[in-house]
Amino acid sequence: MWLFRCGIRQKNLTPGKGNDENGPTKNSNVTDLLLCDGEPPPSLEEIRSWGKSFDKLMRSPAGRQVFRDFLRCEYSEENILFWLACEDLKKECSPDAVEEKARIIYEDYISILSPKEVSLDSRVREIVNRNMVEPTPHTFDEAQLQIYTLMHRDSYPRFVNSALFKSLAQQQPGPDTVESVGTDGPCG
Repeated sequence: MWLFRCGIRQKNLTPGKGNDENGPTKNSNVTDLLLCDGEPPPSLEEIRSWGKSFDKLMRSPAGRQVFRDFLRCEYSEENILFWLACEDLKKECSPDAVEEKARIIYEDYISILSPKEVSLDSRVREIVNRNMVEPTPHTFDEAQLQIYTLMHRDSYPRFVNSALFKSLAQQQPGPDTVESVGTDGPCG
C-alpha cells in the first residue's frame, strides 16, 4: 500500500496489499490517507468540517492532501499544485529566489506550452504577464485567487459528494483498525 505524507509517497511492500503507483488501492487504510509529516491524523470533527467549509479544507495539511488525491483522479491536480506553489512563493524573502520561483511557476502553470497549464481568463493572464517583469511574492495573487475560486465552485462540491470524503467522514479508525476506502481507492 502507499502512505501519503503531504505529497511524499512512501512505498510499503506488504505482500498482498496491492502496490499501485497511481495512489491508494482497495486495501489502503483510511488512516494512511490522513498521515501528514508525522502529525497525528485529524479528528473526525475536523474531517467533517472539510465538508462544510472549503477554507477549512485548504487550511488543513491532511485536508489538502486528500483533496489533492481527489483532484488527481479528476485530472485537475495542477490547480492545487499551482495554488501550493503560490503559497510557497509568498513565504520567500530573497529577491533572487522570488525571481527563480516565479519563473518556474510561470513555466509550469501559466505558459501555454505547459502540460500543467491552469485555466485563467485573459484579464488575469495579462496581469500575471505584467507582474513577471519584476516578480514579487505576490506576482500570482490574482491567478491564485481565480484558481482557488475555480476549485471551490467546481471540484469541491464533487469532493464533498465523493465516496472518498464520505468514507473519511463516516469513520475514524484507531491505530489497530484496518478500514478500507471504498473498493477502488479515492478514484472509485
